[in-house]
Amino acid sequence: MAVAPAAAPAAAAQPSRDAPHACGPHPALSRSVHHLVAHDRIAGAAVLVTGAGPDAPCARWTATDGTAELRTGRPMNTTDRLRVGSVTKTFTATVVLQLAAERRLSLDAPVERYLPGLIRGGAYDGRRITVRQLLQHTSGLPDYLDAPEWQHIERLRYRHFEPRRLIARALRLPRPEHAWHYATTNYLVAGLIVREITGHSPEAEISRRIIAPLGLRDTYWPGDETRVRGPHSHSYFTADDGRRVDGTAWNTTFGGVGGALVSTPADLTRFARALLTGRLLPAPQRAEMRRTVAADPDRLWPGARYGLGLISSPLSCGGSWWGHAGTVPGGHRALVATGPHGRAVAVALNEVPATLQAEQDFLDVVDQALCESPSAERTPA
Repeated sequence: MAVAPAAAPAAAAQPSRDAPHACGPHPALSRSVHHLVAHDRIAGAAVLVTGAGPDAPCARWTATDGTAELRTGRPMNTTDRLRVGSVTKTFTATVVLQLAAERRLSLDAPVERYLPGLIRGGAYDGRRITVRQLLQHTSGLPDYLDAPEWQHIERLRYRHFEPRRLIARALRLPRPEHAWHYATTNYLVAGLIVREITGHSPEAEISRRIIAPLGLRDTYWPGDETRVRGPHSHSYFTADDGRRVDGTAWNTTFGGVGGALVSTPADLTRFARALLTGRLLPAPQRAEMRRTVAADPDRLWPGARYGLGLISSPLSCGGSWWGHAGTVPGGHRALVATGPHGRAVAVALNEVPATLQAEQDFLDVVDQALCESPSAERTPA
């Protein structure tokens, strides 16, 4: 379905309708968000930032620009739900590490121990791939999304997919060239391990162990539902014929526990802070998550490193952020990260950046959110 051109973006200096009144302006962040909409032609962008704790000068602030729904012109906000794509991987990795902490699995055990015969034949052997390598994308497995039929993914948007069939499709692809190769295949295998060990679906375990205890009321598994429940931003993509199309309705079973979750910026920041402050994992498992290898910049971005379901990326103000980014083909782009001093940020776009520069501008928003001077957080007397 073709849609009308985006409405004119809101002025960068105008506070978003859900910005907390106790916080002062954050001009650098507002400019970065506005740039995504005005120059990179992203339909809408929303950023939620939370301070490092109750003593922070400002506990919570937002920056929004553009349009959540092009048909109505409804402005973007930070309370809408969206599809968070591969941010889902951090939830899945957390449950695998919880099982490791409970000594129900070993990170360095082969996949074959838990899933006999699943990965056998050709260039792939589950006896030589460990659970750790799955979570770190160093397994050598290809991504089923690299198969030729996924080059026109919009043709598959209403189909149901099963993890085992997607894994089997991946095993028919050539072996990746590089030692680190980002592949959702790894996380579908990890999900099957969770099922084998617990006797429950990985989605149920993630809900029981993470979503329910943290009170993530806007985070859920859509299953075969193609529409997003409740208030949500629409998402947009460019079709083969160059038209901008509403891609909100989509069956995301193809992503499974590697990319299907729906959430909100508030839920994502709550999850990220709980994870990195020890509420979800003991210290040894958090340390395992942070053991990184260099990522392929062509599949992430320059400077990125990958741990166990966590990305580390350098900040202009020193140190690094820890978190994860996600993309879905319908157009949502999400990222959640925490900085070295405990500040957390979640970014929601309803259109995927179309150029390398636009992707860099997206990352610059994260940098501004985590690096902008604390003095900007104080409301003048």
